[in-house]
Formats: sequence, C-alpha cells, structure tokens
Amino acid sequence: MKKEKIKMEYMLKGGTEGIIWNIISTPTGLETWFADKVNSQDKVFTFRWGKTETRQAELVSSRTNQLVRFHWTDDEERKSYFELKIVYNELTEDLTLEVTDWAEPGEEDDLKELWDSDIEKLKRVSGL
Repeated sequence: MKKEKIKMEYMLKGGTEGIIWNIISTPTGLETWFADKVNSQDKVFTFRWGKTETRQAELVSSRTNQLVRFHWTDDEERKSYFELKIVYNELTEDLTLEVTDWAEPGEEDDLKELWDSDIEKLKRVSGL
C-alpha cells in the first residue's frame, strides 16, 4: 500500500530561526530531542535509540535556517521523507515548525502521536 503524506504544525514561542535551525539540522541538536545518539558523515545521518535501534537517513534537501529533509535509507518508497521546516510569520512574528512525514494507511494517528511527543521534548529541552 502507498504511504500517505502527513503535515503537522507546531507553534514555537521565542527563539530565532538560528536557534531552531541548530536544533533540527545538527547531530548535537537532534540528540537533544529526536534520538539518543546522532552521527553524520557527508549526507548520511545515523540515528540511535536505546541500545538496539539504529536507522540511517540521507539528507536530501537543506536550506539554511529554513528546512531539512531526510529520506530513511531502508525505506523502499523513494518519494517518502521527513521534513522539518521553519516558518516565520512576519505579521505576528510567530515561528512555526512544520513537520511533513509519510505513514502507512492506518498508522497516521501513531505517527502524529510520535511527532507530538518528539516536538514536546524539543520545546521542553530548548525552552521554545
């Protein structure tokens, strides 16, 4: 079955694009909220959770202070990715983190819960 694209938006209080950029785009930043250990070599990021789970993702797109897009190397669907995009609203001066990911049919709610949990951790550890 084909995966479905899921988009989620999370309001961030305070902070700047630069602070958020470091949290979503660097191994050190990603270790604070996304995975227990993150390494990168060229465009391949290795994510570790606990002692046993490891996944690799290729950085397929990056625009400084705007977005990062990764594709899991073990995902057979080439079009699927997960993206973290910083959106600044000039009118309200609010920052939003837009998350785009792909889910198997029937797993959309689980995916949203996972991202809700991860973004709550991001907010808690960063003060955003």
